[in-house]
Amino acid sequence: MDAVILSSVDKVIQNRGDIEHNFRFASVTKLFAAYSVLVAVDRHLVGLDEEAGPATVRHLLGHASGLPFEGDETVSEPGKRRIYSNTGFDVLGDHVAERVGMSIQTWIEQSVLEPLGLSSILIEGSPAHSGEGNAADLAAFARELLAPTLVSDGLVNEATTLSFGELPGILPGYGRQKNNAWGLGFEIRADKDPHWLGASFSPSAFGHFGQAGSFLWVDPEVQLAGVYLGDENFGKKHIELWPGLTDAMRAEAEF
Repeated sequence: MDAVILSSVDKVIQNRGDIEHNFRFASVTKLFAAYSVLVAVDRHLVGLDEEAGPATVRHLLGHASGLPFEGDETVSEPGKRRIYSNTGFDVLGDHVAERVGMSIQTWIEQSVLEPLGLSSILIEGSPAHSGEGNAADLAAFARELLAPTLVSDGLVNEATTLSFGELPGILPGYGRQKNNAWGLGFEIRADKDPHWLGASFSPSAFGHFGQAGSFLWVDPEVQLAGVYLGDENFGKKHIELWPGLTDAMRAEAEF
């Protein structure tokens, strides 16, 4: 079972499947955590360049802190490699919680989910991967990323463009990328090959996918956004399916 939605800035264009069914998000959760951090930055509660753990908030958001995928021992100097890190988002969550005076889970709820009316979405554990909810609400969040109301346009633009230059690194599930491009919490399409987004996408497209078999993408060039949730963990099926599916979505074709 899966659910797929294509949206423009203000409406759903197409959908398929049970868009009200709750699915696990896995690492798509990081987008909500990152957006809540941007809200805190806009409110001057957190600074992007303040120290947090072994690096800065900016390093943690950009997977450039030197922390590993899991575990506490740093494996690189900050800003030298793009190391995708669940640990980094847990460290980030603890840091932001200290600054805003509540748990990161409550902050995400109060700063992002409640203002956008995303009542199906729950993030009760790690800000790196514990989220769940339905495709209708995930698509509403994607529309927020197309036309931000909670965060200033300038900060969203900064978060969705390349951070720390062209750093090498491994994109989980797709192998080593010479330019493993990330913004601040958002993966950037750039010229990655292979990739889960199809070849038609602009280099400025951004989003995230999750090991639960989930994705959210935004392509500002065409002002469209797409989401996918499913009940099968990410694997060979998704590697084969997603490029063609996302190309069809971007072309506003039947999917």
